[in-house]
Amino acid sequence: MELFWYIVLMTMLTIYVILDGYDFGAGIIHLFFAKKEKDKKAITNAIGPFWDANEVWLIAVGGVLFFAFPTLYASSFSGFYLPLIMILWLLIFRAIGLELRGLVHNKMWEAIWDKAFGISSFLLALFFGIALGNIVRGVNLGMVTNGVSTHEAHYFFLPLWNTTFSPQAEQLGIIDWFTLLLGVIGVIALAIHGANWIIFKTNSGLNQKLKKVIFNLNFVLLALVIFSLTIWHIIEPKPFHNFMEYPWLWIFPLITFTGIFGLFNVKTFKKDGLGFLFSSLFLFGGLVSTVSSIFPKVLPSTNNVNPSLTLYNVAADEYGLTVGVYWFVIAAILVAIYMFIQYRVFRGKMDDVGYGEH
Repeated sequence: MELFWYIVLMTMLTIYVILDGYDFGAGIIHLFFAKKEKDKKAITNAIGPFWDANEVWLIAVGGVLFFAFPTLYASSFSGFYLPLIMILWLLIFRAIGLELRGLVHNKMWEAIWDKAFGISSFLLALFFGIALGNIVRGVNLGMVTNGVSTHEAHYFFLPLWNTTFSPQAEQLGIIDWFTLLLGVIGVIALAIHGANWIIFKTNSGLNQKLKKVIFNLNFVLLALVIFSLTIWHIIEPKPFHNFMEYPWLWIFPLITFTGIFGLFNVKTFKKDGLGFLFSSLFLFGGLVSTVSSIFPKVLPSTNNVNPSLTLYNVAADEYGLTVGVYWFVIAAILVAIYMFIQYRVFRGKMDDVGYGEH
């Protein structure tokens, strides 16, 4: 039953990354490339009917985490308290940036909320990439100092960074050179993803420029992904042990690189949705490959005193997990109906939606 809920949790997280990922990416494109008012409107039109529903998936992930893996929930929300609060504020500013911009037709007012939307989107992509880096790298569970655990085995707390900026320090920080690398990969990947969504959902004059941006950024993305794989052994001595033991897992790295290499053809795609498909494949394959590499760990321990958190030692009681399945089926059906209606109503190009205009 623990494995079932783990798959549910990872599925919901992947859906969130793909759906809200194009929102963040659109915000990054809005920040750096949308200079004309018509281009800004095209971007907000492309995501306007979807962004708030997409963010509900993050709440759903938190709910399933609380219900199915309460120890992991308690550990993560205490240890990552500072960055989680920062993420909360970024989500707030991103939302009000979209909603308040059109209330007053004044250049200064609009510029303030444009920056709030764009900078928040950029930092959210960066922080979520850094968060993935922290999970891969692990944390100092129990706050071990000089070989002695100073707190409970599942407890930890991380400052934003430590003085060494090293992922191998005894007292780690949220940001070090390894987690920052994954954060940069997250920003680039979501910028590409958001650009593909804009191309897919609009006839904006930006589209041809965005195809060139995607093509160029894809080279950077490929280089950084290869670099991160080559240095992974510094963090984990045997980073591919699960793939060696279960060869079928190689399908996920294959999907990842299919997404990357497919995006090199973005300038020649006849259908606008193909770019979004390939960037979705990259995000799906990359995320599943990453969590597969540390399975069954869900939060590795960087010390030898306290064991890593796994899906088996952080799960709720068997009875609760079993009862929850019935409610999950009902919720899944309702969500599927809602998403079908939403994407059916707003299918096609979104240039004339007029989102945020008052």
